[in-house]
Amino acid sequence: MNNPNYTERVVIITGGSSGIGRGCAEQFVKAGAKVMICCNDDDEGTAVRATLQVIADEQGCGLADFIYCDVTKTDDVQNLIETTIARHGRLDCLINNAGWHPPHKPIDDFTVQEFRDLLELNLVSIFTASKFALPYLRQTRGNIINMSSLVATIGQYHATTYVATKGAITAFTKALAVDEAPNGVRVNSVSPGNIFTPLWQEAIDAAADPDKYRLEGEAAQLLGRMGGAEEVGRLCLFIAAEATFTTGVDHIISGGAELGYAQKSLNGKVANVELALTRT
Repeated sequence: MNNPNYTERVVIITGGSSGIGRGCAEQFVKAGAKVMICCNDDDEGTAVRATLQVIADEQGCGLADFIYCDVTKTDDVQNLIETTIARHGRLDCLINNAGWHPPHKPIDDFTVQEFRDLLELNLVSIFTASKFALPYLRQTRGNIINMSSLVATIGQYHATTYVATKGAITAFTKALAVDEAPNGVRVNSVSPGNIFTPLWQEAIDAAADPDKYRLEGEAAQLLGRMGGAEEVGRLCLFIAAEATFTTGVDHIISGGAELGYAQKSLNGKVANVELALTRT
């Protein structure tokens, strides 16, 4: 499948050196864009930039760039935006992808400070990057894509802090879309379900039965597998390049994980479905 064309457009992707962010970066480079990735690991970011640049060189268009940025620090985010403009002269798309999912535990075991720190990383960083990028996005009538999550709408066990940040991202996206429509800037969100990333692999490796853990993760989707980071990247590229009448929309990419009935009780009572059916 051919990628939509995004030649010579300038894109910033936070958290662009791994997982979904890297998947997005690869798709935008393949579409001919100039892609600025940022992360808080110089070595990783530099290595990924070099890999992406090979793709650009081989196809004869596109460009990969990297700058260190801790998205929880306002000065770092402002420098990310200003450096991108200084190097590349414009900004067409901002993908707010940086974030983290803490280990699962009940609300009793989270500290208030842990929640505040996660809000800074997952939510406030999106506000900050959007605020500083918008003066330039208004000039190009560009767009913002915020990475939310499927669990923002369906919830998740022992993940109150994470779900709260992602729900806020979806709401923020809609509010900003309302404000920026008169300026020609589209604002959308993407809500992935189970996407196979290095974080998922870490969880598999740490499980008591890694093979079973992975199979359970794959079985959570109607399509019987986890998604790939490149699939999320292709969705983001479509939103940026082709979905020009779309704003304020949350795009779920989940393989159907949220559809259909399932046994969900956590009170220890599991229905005997076969017996119930024979009695009706």
